[in-house]
Amino acid sequence: MNSPMRMNHIGISVPDIDAAARWYCEVLGCYLLVPPVEARNDGSHFGNVVKDIFGDRFESVRMAHLSTADGVGIELFQFVEPATRAPADPFEYWRGGIFHFCLTAPNIEAVAERIAQNGGKVRSQVWKLYQNKPYKAVYCEDPWGIIVELCSHPYEQFWSNLAPAPQPYEG
Repeated sequence: MNSPMRMNHIGISVPDIDAAARWYCEVLGCYLLVPPVEARNDGSHFGNVVKDIFGDRFESVRMAHLSTADGVGIELFQFVEPATRAPADPFEYWRGGIFHFCLTAPNIEAVAERIAQNGGKVRSQVWKLYQNKPYKAVYCEDPWGIIVELCSHPYEQFWSNLAPAPQPYEG
């Protein structure tokens, strides 16, 4: 049997890494571990590593490393060559792949409002999911189109020990 693994980090591409690093720290409360640095296809060891990962078109990227309160990393990328481009519709949830990440916050309403006041947007209402549980969730978007879900309680608490299954909220 395989042991459960811990989440290490998520990588996010943005068109302005300086603004994004600042926003994620100021608005979402992340810690800046490593400020933006450049990696190039220059024959150095690290240059060879990133070239191997990103392939033949890769020439240059800026990266910053942040952390959430529980130590999960957020690795920001601003591709310089080829340049980062934002999708026309950042919320193509029907497309395969990751379409959001989620943070736990005790007051999701306040965080959603802070996101909206700082260039992001609130995409949904704040929803209470079950009548017999105080668990709430809301979908938001950062200024670069990255979908950020906010949940009021930790994931395991949200979804474990639901037998008998809670009734959907009808309030």
